[in-house]
Amino acid sequence: MAAPVVIAATAKQTGTLIFLHGLGDTGQGWASAMAVVRPSYVKVICPTAPTMSVTLNAGFRMPCWFDLKTLDESGPEDEPGIKNATKHIHALIESEVSAGIPPERILVGGFSQGGALALYSALTYPKRLAGVVALSCWLPLNRSFPGAKTLNSDSLPILQCHGDCDPVVPYKWGQMTASVLKTMIRNIDFRSYRGLTHTSSDEELNDVKQFITKHLPSQ
Repeated sequence: MAAPVVIAATAKQTGTLIFLHGLGDTGQGWASAMAVVRPSYVKVICPTAPTMSVTLNAGFRMPCWFDLKTLDESGPEDEPGIKNATKHIHALIESEVSAGIPPERILVGGFSQGGALALYSALTYPKRLAGVVALSCWLPLNRSFPGAKTLNSDSLPILQCHGDCDPVVPYKWGQMTASVLKTMIRNIDFRSYRGLTHTSSDEELNDVKQFITKHLPSQ
């Protein structure tokens, strides 16, 4: 993987936000937006996915966290790829822990495929994190839950956001994901945005800002 985009805290760092981009994007694509919504004491890390062939896009190579085989909700998934990508995200978290930031002060998030990986990574991480921001995404390997979930993620705060006019990751995927998550997690907030397609909005980013401030308060 290429070196991530890192935006240092402008005050003494007491928290970290790791945010994962969507298919075909790079860490730079979300870095500016996350720099705006994070508090001054939060460091932002926006990694770039490795370049690989994507089955869904006729084998074209692009930054991709794991292979996407189909947009059919019941279709096959790249389980080895998802689990390998999760190891990379867990390693990023562990690197921050080694630098002195406790897991409960680390928040992960992402958009589309990056949001999917953020959800899976947080639910399978052995220690409780500060929370998850899941934008326009779904829960990968959802049939493996709740068995794949760690005990420490029961109270994991999750902000799940989805536009009701999303033509790429259908809104119903977001609704179904929220339903699955609510069977396992006590603290999930699913928010819909009228007229929003497969993108973000000022309203959504303001909700993200409030979530980050709430779950990574100043110390």
